[in-house]
Amino acid sequence: MGKKSRRERIEKRESFAAKRVKTKRKNQLIAGGVLSVVAVIVAFSALMFVENAGNLPGSPPGAGPLGSAHEHASILTVIHGDTFDYSGESYQIQNNWIHFENQDGTTVHMHATDVTLGYLFDSLSINLTDECYVFPDATRSFCTDEKYSLKFYVNGDMAPGIADYVINDGDRVLISYGDESEDGISEQLDRLNAQSILS
Repeated sequence: MGKKSRRERIEKRESFAAKRVKTKRKNQLIAGGVLSVVAVIVAFSALMFVENAGNLPGSPPGAGPLGSAHEHASILTVIHGDTFDYSGESYQIQNNWIHFENQDGTTVHMHATDVTLGYLFDSLSINLTDECYVFPDATRSFCTDEKYSLKFYVNGDMAPGIADYVINDGDRVLISYGDESEDGISEQLDRLNAQSILS
């Protein structure tokens, strides 16, 4: 009776240990499978995020992903001889793709490819067309008419408009409204060229 019960106890112990090892192995396989599925989902999500980074909510149409560019340009807006200042809080970092920052109102910072100046002004709630410059409150608008004109210059050359223009590093952009002579425009271009471009 002693040997038989001892053998039964040993067999029971071995059987219990084998079951435990089997259960542990099964749990490890299940955990490994779950972790593999989670890893695949995370990798797929990261890939989709990178591929669609330009299509995030609020992103400019046709823009590249954030970080795909880092360009700076100087801008000067002169209305009837007065310089408009974009350094106010309501004009600072209104979107991540293209903006003014650090209380500086003369340097445009672009952080993605193919972002237009039109998108910058839309984000500032300034309606800018080839003919009009309209402030956010819509009570002040400056449109080309028989007496005054809205003019654009990029790197010293007159441009028909800038809404679709994508800046290049070091560009200088003048927006001028009024009845300035060529000398008046030259003076504004000189002021624009004297501005520092901050990075």
